Amino acid sequence: MPVALRRLVVALTLCCALITAGTACSSSKNTGAQDAAAVVAAATPSPSTSAERQKFAKTRFVANAGLAAGATYQWIVKPWKAGKFKKGAHGRKAALVKAALAGTFAYNRLKAATKNAQGDPTLAKALAPLSSGIAALKALPAKLRKGDSTDQAAGSFNDVINKVKDAGKSAGATVTDKVPSAGQLSSGS
Repeated sequence: MPVALRRLVVALTLCCALITAGTACSSSKNTGAQDAAAVVAAATPSPSTSAERQKFAKTRFVANAGLAAGATYQWIVKPWKAGKFKKGAHGRKAALVKAALAGTFAYNRLKAATKNAQGDPTLAKALAPLSSGIAALKALPAKLRKGDSTDQAAGSFNDVINKVKDAGKSAGATVTDKVPSAGQLSSGS
């Protein structure tokens, strides 16, 4: 018998023996689903220290707030400043639909950023006064879609985004605009 084949047979025999011994020595009466859940739970990484949790909270906050800021600037503020929301403007309907989608997306990401900020005490304190402003954005995408008071809606989004950026900067989490892809915008996350 060649050496390579002998090694393969020995390795397979040893593996089978170890698996058989491992299952025979198991005194637990877990089902396969419980075992799989235990493996998944054990494999799920989680930060172990409060410093790591705070770091990840800031990182997630920056990512979510950056996506909200990018969507707001790209599809709400820029067209608003260009006059695309005014009655009779060329491409108004498309601009309003995109702005409504961006507004819904930005609201969703700002809510997620607020939740992320709860993991960091400094961020939580900085964002606490802005929670009512973020909550007020919920009705604005519908106004943008209908074309009602677009100047006020676009200005509100711009103001809240700037306040969130300032709050993040004061807490040591600088937010930069990150324009989401069309897929992210349409899915809402």
